[in-house]
Amino acid sequence: MAQDLPLKSIPLPPKDTDSGNIISRMVQGLGYRYYWATKDLRQEDLSFRPSSDASSTLETMQHIYELSEMIYATSQKKNIICPLIDIPESYGELRERTLIYIKNAEETFAGQSASEVGEFKLVFERGGKQSVFLIWNLLNGPLSDALYHTGQLVSFRRTSGNPIQKGVNVFLGKTKE
Repeated sequence: MAQDLPLKSIPLPPKDTDSGNIISRMVQGLGYRYYWATKDLRQEDLSFRPSSDASSTLETMQHIYELSEMIYATSQKKNIICPLIDIPESYGELRERTLIYIKNAEETFAGQSASEVGEFKLVFERGGKQSVFLIWNLLNGPLSDALYHTGQLVSFRRTSGNPIQKGVNVFLGKTKE
């Protein structure tokens, strides 16, 4: 696993509030939260599940990976092939690849004008059939879902006895270490 994973902090904001910069900032917020929610998880954290029918921490991370792949594919104007395959099973690779997808997506959205952002579509492809959705669906779908599940990771690790590191400040996007 790479030592210097992206999104350990959120960079200073851009000077303008173009549509692409707003989406980029939301994706940065996801990446920052995910970075700290998944940092230094132990085996007992990864296998923790709040109830017998709930997803474990590792399974929740795999779902966030799938969502990050959708966010990335949308940013690259690529189809999202369903079902998604090649989902990492190891904690280190899963965390690294998720953060890289998120980082690459936020970099692509940054600086895009409103008309350019309007050209991004979510294109799901299953069995040769396509379903096309507007960029709005990225915000209320995969991006919001990934934020929701990242919050679950924070709760799961607190419950399994390994709370998120003190000093993580999601408001400022900085961490006192």
